[in-house]
Amino acid sequence: MANDNDWSKPQAMAIPKEGYFTVEQGLHGPIFPRTPAGYGLTIIAKIKPGTEDEIRQYGNIIENAVKGDPRVLTSLRAHYLRWVLFDIGGDKYFMLQAIADADLDKYVYDAIAVFGRMGTDTIFEKLEGFPMDWRSNAAAFIKFVREHQCPSFLEYGEYPYATATEIKKALMLKKAFSEVLDQMQ
Repeated sequence: MANDNDWSKPQAMAIPKEGYFTVEQGLHGPIFPRTPAGYGLTIIAKIKPGTEDEIRQYGNIIENAVKGDPRVLTSLRAHYLRWVLFDIGGDKYFMLQAIADADLDKYVYDAIAVFGRMGTDTIFEKLEGFPMDWRSNAAAFIKFVREHQCPSFLEYGEYPYATATEIKKALMLKKAFSEVLDQMQ
C-alpha cells in the first residue's frame, strides 16, 4: 500500500468491482476506500420528467451562493464537484461526481447541513425515488445515494492523499513567500 503521507509522487489505485478491498462497515454501509485522489463519489439517477430547467437553474443558485460566501461549501471538504445531465434513450439522467476528504456517509451528513445553512432544498429532490423527508431522515438520503453510487475502478492523484485544507495551506504559503520575495526587490 502506498504511503499516505507521500504527496510528492503521483499515484493511481485500481479498485475492485465491489468498490472496496476489505469490508469496513460505516454507519450506513461499507466505507469505500480513500484513494490517492481522496474519497470518490459518482451518483447517477434518472430525473423527474420536466425538471431539467429547474436542475440547471439550481447550478446558478450554487454559483451565486459561493459568490456570496466563498466558504459556503467548505464543510464538504470537496476538491471538486461536477454535475452532468445526459440522455439514455428518451430519459434524462443526472450525474454528480465529487472527490472529497470525507467518506460517503460523512459527506452526505455535511451536505444536509450545508443545505440547511443555505436555506435551500437539495437538487436531489428532482431525482426519481429521492426521499422527500431527507432533512429529518439522513439514513434515507444516504440509502438513496448508496443505491445510486457507481464506485470508481481507478482513481489517480497528482498530489496523492493531500487534503483540500493542506493544498490551500500550501497555496497560502506560496503566496506569502512570493509577497516576501516581492518586498525584497
